[in-house]
Amino acid sequence: MQSEKAVGIVSTGKALPVGRLTNFDLEHLVETSDKWIRERTGIEERRILSPGETNSGLSLTAAKIALERACLKPRDIDLILVATVTPDMIFPSTACLIQSELNAFNAAAFDLAAGCTGFLYGLCVAEQFIKTGAMKNILLVGADTLSPVIDWQDRNTCVLFGDGAGAVVIREVERDRGLLVSKLFSDGSKAGLLYVPAGGSRAPATFRTVEERMHYVKMNGPEIFKFAVTVMVDSTKKILDLCDKKPEDLDFLIPHQANVRIIKAASKRLRLKPEQVLVNIQRYGNMSSASIPVVLDEALEEGKIKTGDLIAMVSFGAGLTWGAALLKW
Repeated sequence: MQSEKAVGIVSTGKALPVGRLTNFDLEHLVETSDKWIRERTGIEERRILSPGETNSGLSLTAAKIALERACLKPRDIDLILVATVTPDMIFPSTACLIQSELNAFNAAAFDLAAGCTGFLYGLCVAEQFIKTGAMKNILLVGADTLSPVIDWQDRNTCVLFGDGAGAVVIREVERDRGLLVSKLFSDGSKAGLLYVPAGGSRAPATFRTVEERMHYVKMNGPEIFKFAVTVMVDSTKKILDLCDKKPEDLDFLIPHQANVRIIKAASKRLRLKPEQVLVNIQRYGNMSSASIPVVLDEALEEGKIKTGDLIAMVSFGAGLTWGAALLKW
């Protein structure tokens, strides 16, 4: 009987808008301050789309870097999967736009929407295609450009989010490497805690929806905070237990970069040392599906992650969704 294939990430890439929006810039937009934002979120600045920049454009740049690092041509890709809640348009998918620009004519392409947990959902989907033998090389992009759907008059949300894209190539790897275990969760009864009310078929765009600012992100911050800390800790423990591992066995935890207080609270409950937790929220804010792959890419570029390192990735997001994955680099 043939042993199960080992599946892992073999390369990464990222792309960020040129434009920076600092906390001091935000002081001129809403009633807030650099001190208030830093203390409550840990964010100092975030990248924001400039005119002409798009989700698909950032995704394409990140994808090209990941493909080059994997020594693959676009024709070698079997699937392009984009995790996003901010596509260029309702349809066609952002993945199809990327496929066209890459000339990846052998690839299937589709988008996946799981909020900020999208990258982990995409990772698990990609793993199944490769394990079954249906595909060999998959390009997964986690990309979100939230600035167009942020209410810049709402100081509770506009300080949090940034734009960006992270890409990875996923394929079969050596035994005892790659994705060891993953767990995905959702609770649709909490959908009203984080959502954009209008723009879909339930509430199509009208003068009323625009006037009532229904096309912007609505979030119940306090409830999301409590939920996030609990599920990040629980899901991380679950994947570690499945592999008979403990938090102290981790070389790194890559948490979703939503709020530094959430990250610190979860890390404290897991009894992790600061050097075990990778954080870049101070520079980019919450980039939704892009946050984990961008952290991963930067850690690799900086030489922090080495072969054989045990890495947990954990996230939560709109849906509500959450999940975690454990991999050996």
